[in-house]
Amino acid sequence: MKISIGTILGILTGFGLFVFAVISNTDNYLMFFSLSSLLMVIGGSFAATFIAFHERYVFRSMLELFKILVPSNISPKSLFQDVEKLITWSNVVRRKGLTALEMEIDKEEEDDTFLVAGSRLLVSNYKGEELNNMLQTHVDSTYERNHIKVSILQYMANVAPAFGMIGTLVGLIIMLDNMGGDPSGLGAGLAVALLTTLYGVLFAQLLFKPAAAKLKQKEQLERFRNTLIMQGLVLMAEQTPPAKIEDSLNCFLDPNLYFNVAERD
Repeated sequence: MKISIGTILGILTGFGLFVFAVISNTDNYLMFFSLSSLLMVIGGSFAATFIAFHERYVFRSMLELFKILVPSNISPKSLFQDVEKLITWSNVVRRKGLTALEMEIDKEEEDDTFLVAGSRLLVSNYKGEELNNMLQTHVDSTYERNHIKVSILQYMANVAPAFGMIGTLVGLIIMLDNMGGDPSGLGAGLAVALLTTLYGVLFAQLLFKPAAAKLKQKEQLERFRNTLIMQGLVLMAEQTPPAKIEDSLNCFLDPNLYFNVAERD
């Protein structure tokens, strides 16, 4: 399984800078660890998120936190292969008709759900606008459904600092209540109180917000790829000549990757 080197470097650099700032300025490293502060930020963020969203989507969003370590399987190379496949199919349809395309479709991997579903609609003789509407609904609903996970991570990025502030206020109230005792303990108490704010900002800026942005980018890439495939399938359903399909699909690619393999009259 491939690992996203950029994501790993970003995580290590972000937390590494924080650790460096700590160890270069103090020998009391343990003062930056507070289990109660950590529980306040993490527990509070999850509690608010479960209230705001359906638990099924919350759990799925947590899985996405690990999946950001894996790069998207959509790349210029994969898009090039998709266009090549669609042009090849258009040549098959031109020579032998839609029925001959079924053998090509059977070779596709079942996990490529959009391509398989779209191509089966194509060979079922859905035409032009009807096929376009069905596939467009598929593209839009898939994007909206997956975007819920992005919204959840963005929500957690927003509430984590808020719960950090709540923890700080709790700590300050406890500290002020103890002011009648030993004044020397006020500094340490204030430091612990501020830790929850620090944790809230760290989790928001180095975990939840970047994860939401990475997931959003993946969903946008998938929508772009599905739109490309939809365009090719709809043009085939309209019995568009392979040359025109090729020209249309080339518009999705970098000019350096344009095809010129379609059968032309």
